[in-house]
Amino acid sequence: MPVTNIEELVKRIARLAKQNQDLEDNIKNLEKMNEKLVRDYERIRALYEKAAPDTLKERPDGEKRERSIKFNMATVLFSDIYGLSRMSEGMDSSVIMDELDDIFVEFESIVTKYKIEKIKTIGDTYMCAGGIPVKNITNPIDVVMASLEMRNFLEKHEINRRNKNDRRWELKIGIHSGPVTAAISGRKKINYDIKGDTVNTASRIEAISENGSILISVMTYELVKEFFDCEYFGKLPVKYKDDLQIYKVKGLRSGFSVNNDGVNPNESFRIKFGLIQFTDIQEIILDKLEMDLPGYLFYHNVKHTVDVVTEVELIGWAEGCSDEEILLLKTAGLFHDVGHVIAYDNHEFHGTQIAREMLPLFNYTTDQIERICSLIMSTKLPPRPTNLLENIMCDADLDYLGRSDFIPVSNTLYEELKAQNKMGSLNDWNKIQVKFISGHQYFTKTARGLREVNKKLQIERIQSLITE
Repeated sequence: MPVTNIEELVKRIARLAKQNQDLEDNIKNLEKMNEKLVRDYERIRALYEKAAPDTLKERPDGEKRERSIKFNMATVLFSDIYGLSRMSEGMDSSVIMDELDDIFVEFESIVTKYKIEKIKTIGDTYMCAGGIPVKNITNPIDVVMASLEMRNFLEKHEINRRNKNDRRWELKIGIHSGPVTAAISGRKKINYDIKGDTVNTASRIEAISENGSILISVMTYELVKEFFDCEYFGKLPVKYKDDLQIYKVKGLRSGFSVNNDGVNPNESFRIKFGLIQFTDIQEIILDKLEMDLPGYLFYHNVKHTVDVVTEVELIGWAEGCSDEEILLLKTAGLFHDVGHVIAYDNHEFHGTQIAREMLPLFNYTTDQIERICSLIMSTKLPPRPTNLLENIMCDADLDYLGRSDFIPVSNTLYEELKAQNKMGSLNDWNKIQVKFISGHQYFTKTARGLREVNKKLQIERIQSLITE
């Protein structure tokens, strides 16, 4: 066969091989997107139906269609504002009902504050649930906090309306956490009617509660015990199951409330709560990165963000950071590359814009947001950190320079730059890497101890790959 034909054949095989690889990559991307869509379907559907009630169409016969959603983790609260049965016949019923309505209005204000969904009122019973319709990890804490505020409000209400010996209303509360099924109805206003063992158990716990008591199941207790001072109450017999352990909530733990009043959370509570709530924020941001990042970001991808979040926490604890500083570091690590969904260049600034828009929704203070944005901007190359937290941030962002997988990770960054026509040959890239690593230094004692030795080995490995 002539040489030219052989050359053409080789080129053709190379083209076919590349096309085959491109097809495989596309299939992998489609599979990844499908897994993502399946995983998030339930959460997105709940959000969508909350925002778009007209999706609930009416049946041909005019009846409203009910749809149901399964929530694997919700916290149900039953409260009984009892007192009606003890009131004398001579009392004006309209006055009594007006006062009860006023109490329920305040309860609704409290549950709205904690993003809890009111389910319904039946007579003097008020029912609500956390973790519905938008799932979140903090719903057990939210519901117990709301119950403390409900009890505190009713106590003040009685003091302001009547003397100590003439109480009209008493409150007892039962709370339980677990899976529920929510039936959705309504057009202009979406209503949720929840059912299941979790609902029944919460109702039974409320039934055995006492004057002014907040009783929670052992399931809820295990999820909130770090925050609340609880004492063992007793057992609740459950048909076909073991007895359910019940605890009484006395108030917030010592050190978590203003002046240790047990009701009003202080800064220590908010920071510890924020560290737990971070999981919800992380899920939102990682989902955004998976869905919106350009396909050519082979290095600045979800894995890199997770690596940085993990590393800032590891270095932060080793460097003696406080709980609040760890929260700031992890949040900055989560947002430091999210700006890539807007633009590659100046992505740090775009990341701060997204953080400023989103973090107030999760009760970050103005000062905390400013500090987080400063940490994000400190990752802009070349790194010039000015304090400990920025040192940690920069070390975490360039942690790969001293890791054993440096070369394959470095190659993904090269492919990313090459896809944007920002880099020439791999040999040129290796020369740039040697120069960059040789001039780079880790800023924290922890990073230097963990990565500096490996970094020197990486320089030698890259130098061996360079051709003149």
